[in-house]
Amino acid sequence: MEMYKEDDGKLHDECGVMGVYLNKNKAQEKEENKGKEYVAYSAQDFTAATQCYYGLYCLQHRGQDSAGIAVSNGQEIQMHKALGTIAEVFKTEHLQSLSGHIACGHVRYATAGSTSLENAQPMLQQSRLGGIAVAHNGQLINYEQLREMLEETGSTFLSSSDTEVIVKLIAKSYKKGLERALTDTIQMIKGSFALVVMTEKCLIGARDPNGIRPLCLGKVDGGWVLASESCAIDAVNGTFVRDIQPGEIVIINDDGVLSFEFGERTAKRTCIFEYVYFARPDSIIDGIPVTLAREKMGACLARESGVPADVVIGVPDSGLGAAQGYAKEAGIAYASGIVKNKYIGRTFIAPTQRERENMVFVKLNAVRSVVEGKRVVVIDDSIVRGTTSRRLVQILRRAGAKEVHFRISSPPVKFPCYFGINTPTRGELISNQHTEEEICKEIGADSLAFISAEGMMEACRECNPEGYGFCKGCFTGEYPMSVPGEVNGRKVE
Repeated sequence: MEMYKEDDGKLHDECGVMGVYLNKNKAQEKEENKGKEYVAYSAQDFTAATQCYYGLYCLQHRGQDSAGIAVSNGQEIQMHKALGTIAEVFKTEHLQSLSGHIACGHVRYATAGSTSLENAQPMLQQSRLGGIAVAHNGQLINYEQLREMLEETGSTFLSSSDTEVIVKLIAKSYKKGLERALTDTIQMIKGSFALVVMTEKCLIGARDPNGIRPLCLGKVDGGWVLASESCAIDAVNGTFVRDIQPGEIVIINDDGVLSFEFGERTAKRTCIFEYVYFARPDSIIDGIPVTLAREKMGACLARESGVPADVVIGVPDSGLGAAQGYAKEAGIAYASGIVKNKYIGRTFIAPTQRERENMVFVKLNAVRSVVEGKRVVVIDDSIVRGTTSRRLVQILRRAGAKEVHFRISSPPVKFPCYFGINTPTRGELISNQHTEEEICKEIGADSLAFISAEGMMEACRECNPEGYGFCKGCFTGEYPMSVPGEVNGRKVE
C-alpha cells in the first residue's frame, strides 16, 4: 500500500515564514534562563528559537510538508529542518541546541519543487563574507531563467525549489553590501514573495511590489518579529505594529528597524484567498480582520442567493465564519452541523483512488440531530474539483437532511494560480469545465450558488474603509503581472 498525501479538495498555500530578532542583552538573559521553570507564560521566557517555534506552530495551517529554523548568535548560523510538521520536526533538544538572538523559520507546503529534505527551508548559503538564510512564501515566475543564468556562471543547485535561486542571488551580490545585494536580487526576481532573510548580524523582511503574499511586523519584549500572519505575533505575546508594505524591505538590528523601498510601488494586489480560506480566523491581514471578512462574505451570499431553509451550517474550519454571516443576514438559525476529525494527519494509507476519494467520510461527519428532516444551507469556502462537495452532500443526506442547498463564499475557481497556490490544472477545475447548474447536479445538491466577484471584494473593502486591491486571477484569469509560457515546469494554459 502507498502512503497517500491528503487531497482534501482545497487549494493550498505554499508556506508560512517567521523571523525573530532579540537585542543581544535580552538574548543573553534568555539563554541564561533557558531550562528554568516559569509559573506564568511570557515572551521574555523564550529564546529566539523558541519564539520562532511557537510562531510557526500558529502558521502550521499554511504548510505541513516540512519545517525548519535557522539561528544566529552573531558569529555563526545553525539550522535544523526536516520533513513533517513542527511537532514532528522539533523536539526539546533541537530547540536547546539552537542558541542565538536571531531566528528565521519556515513551514512548507510544496508547490514549486517536490516534497524532499533538499527543498525544506530555510535555505542556507555560506560564503567567505558570511552566511545567509532565506525563508520564502510565494512563487517566482522567472525561476527557470534565473537558475539557468546562475548555472552558466558556475552555481550548482541541490534542490528544485525557487528559494535556492533567491539565496544564491543574494550571496552573489553580497560583496556590494547587504542593502545593495537585497535590492539587486529583489529587482531581478518576478512573482510573489514574502521573504524573511537572516545573516549573522541582522534580520530582513521583504514583500513583492504587488503585496500578493502577506508579511507583518510585530514588537516583543527586547526585540522584533516578522510573520506571515498576525496570529503568530500574538502567539509570542507580541504587539502587532504594521504590515510590511508592497515593495518594502525592512532591516532589523540592535539599532531598530530600517525601512526602504526597492523599487516603484505598484497597486496592492493581496491574494483574496487569504481572506476566503488560507489565513487563520484570528489574523488581520492588510488591515482586514479575517473573521469579519468571512462573515461579510456570508451576509453577501444571503443577499445574493438566499433560499428558504431551517438551519445554516458551515464546513470546518474556513466555512464557519461565512456560515454565521449568512445565518444572521438571512434570519435563519445557525448550528454546528458538521464535525471535523482533528486527528487526521498529513498522510493516509489508501491503496486505491476510490478509497482516497472516500477519505472525506473519515474526515467529516454530519450531526444528525442538527440536520435530520431539515432544509439545510451548507456554506463552504470554495469548490475545486467537486469531489469533496459531492461527498458532503452524501453525508448530509445520510444524516437525514430533507434538502441540501450549497453556498460558496468565493466565485467559481476557473484558472490556475502561478503565485504560490497549489492549484489543479484548468481541466481539473470543475468550474472551468461546467456551468453552475451542471455542478449542482454533479454534487447532488438541491441548489448551488457562488458569491459574485464584486460581492466578495466589497465584503473585504467594508472591513477597511481605505479599501485595497486584490489578486483574483484564479477567478478571472487576469493576473497582477504577465505570466511566461511555463512556470516551474507547469505549462501556462
